[in-house]
This record gives sequence, C-alpha cells and structure tokens, in this order.
Amino acid sequence: MNARLKGYLLGAVAAATYGTNPLFALPLYADGMDADSVLFFRYLIALPFIALMLVCRGRSFATSVRELAMLVFLGVMVALSSLLLFESYSLMDAGIASTLLFVYPLMVAVLMALFFRERLRLGTLLCIFVALCGIALLFKGGDGATLSVVGTGMVMLSSLTYAVYIVGVNRPRMRQVPTLKVIFYVLASGVVLFASKIMFTPSARFSVPSHWYMWSCIFALALLPTVVSFLCTTAAVQYIGPTPTAILGALEPATAVLIGVTVFGEVMTPRDWLGLALIVLSVSLVVAGGRIPTYLVHFRRLFPNLRRLAKHR
Repeated sequence: MNARLKGYLLGAVAAATYGTNPLFALPLYADGMDADSVLFFRYLIALPFIALMLVCRGRSFATSVRELAMLVFLGVMVALSSLLLFESYSLMDAGIASTLLFVYPLMVAVLMALFFRERLRLGTLLCIFVALCGIALLFKGGDGATLSVVGTGMVMLSSLTYAVYIVGVNRPRMRQVPTLKVIFYVLASGVVLFASKIMFTPSARFSVPSHWYMWSCIFALALLPTVVSFLCTTAAVQYIGPTPTAILGALEPATAVLIGVTVFGEVMTPRDWLGLALIVLSVSLVVAGGRIPTYLVHFRRLFPNLRRLAKHR
C-alpha cells in the first residue's frame, strides 16, 4: 500500500471513529446515565493512554503558570463543546446534531476575521450563506417537524467553543507546546470540570452503568472517538497533509447519520438530506479553498519522528 492511499484510509478512519459518538453514548443514556457522567468516564479513561504516549515520546509534563492557564482554558472549551453536543443528543437526532457541529470550520473563519484581521473572502461568505440555508432546511424538516430550539442552540454553542479551541491552540505561544501535552492537559481539565460539575451542582448526579456490558460503551468512547481518532488524524496529516484530512472530516457527520438511521431508527426526509448535503459541501469548500486548514488540524508535531522517517524513504 502506497503512502498516499494509507493516508486517505487513516483520515477516513479518524473521521468515522469520531462519528461513532452517538453509537456508544445513546445506549448509556438509555441505561440511565447522563452526559456529565458519560463524559467524565470518557475523559478519565482516555487520559492514561495519552499520558503513556507522552512518556514513550520522552515529553515532559512540566509547564509554566501562564502556559498552564492557557491549557486549562483550552480544556474548558473542549469540555464545554463535548458537553453541549452530548446534551443535544437528548433533544434531537444525533445525526443532525453531528452535522450541525460540522459548521465549526466556518466559525473558525469568522473568528479569525473578527479578532485576527484575516480577510473573509467572497467564496467563504457564500459558503457561510449556503451552510445557513442547509441549517434552515434542517430546522424545519419536510414532515413539518421543527428541530428543538434549545438543542440547536446547544450544538451551535458546541461548534463555537470548539472553534475557539482550534483558534487558541494555533496561536504562536501554543504552537511551541507539544501536541500530546496539549491533549493531556485538555483531557485532565475536562475530568476536573465534569467531576466538579457533578459534585457541586445540586441537580447533577453521578451515575455508572447498571449493566456490566455497558462498560464496553464507556471504553469504546474513550478509545475510538478520542485516542484512535487523534492518532489516525496525526498519521493522515503526515501522509497526505492537513487539507485532505480536514475534508475527509465530512465522514464524521456522515457516519453519525448512518448510525442514527440504521441503529437508532432516526427518520430522514429528502429535505433533511438536502440540508445535510449543503452543510457538508459548504464546509468542505471552505476547507479546500483557503488558509483555514492550518487552523483545523494541528497534529503534525505529535510524532515528530514520522517526518524524519518520511525523508529517508
């Protein structure tokens, strides 16, 4: 298998595994768990795997106070993004929620224009308009049903907080921090945040799977859409670059929709399919057409030896 084909396969696996979030989260909800507890276990179980990779790579856990503050902020952004997305699963179809989340590259473009004076090109503005049309089609389906306003708002905020993370992790100061170290502190911050929310929020509760086999869903969440997705994304960037890898991210909502329809019986109308297609198309065009890919995928330094190995081929 040549390197380019391997890169495309790894990129597809990275996106598809991240799209499996609903496959493992929804059964846990049906088993009586809530989003706080599910995400607490997801982050907690993934953390040792990232720590082990840090040790194997010879990276230090040490950090300055200023760097730690930024890492904690980024971790809070990722944790909020996860929590809002997982909460939305209780209010709307998971496939539609995952597709709405996919607008985060457009939000990255807007944030860069608002706060860092990066010019919004006409093509990007047209893509944003097309994406909004897709969202409007989804908001009121062909069967007359309207999406939950609260659920839609949660997914939009989830997309926004993830876009803030993407922009933040690519600022000059954060570019000097090894990516594995960033991921470790992001996950650690998430564990602390979810534990604190469960302990100090009166309405929150701590729940565990009531059946032993449901622990497989917990471990699958920690491994597939977290550890495996990170690693495959990293390798894909090494083989084919950030732009094709980011475009392959369209397989994430496609996977979530497929799971929703085939496993959980979610019903999609032709209007829904058209809305999904417009969102995926508009985001893919933005990713393919400008500088935004540099802000979407920042994993190249995760395994620096891969770059040196590639030069010796």
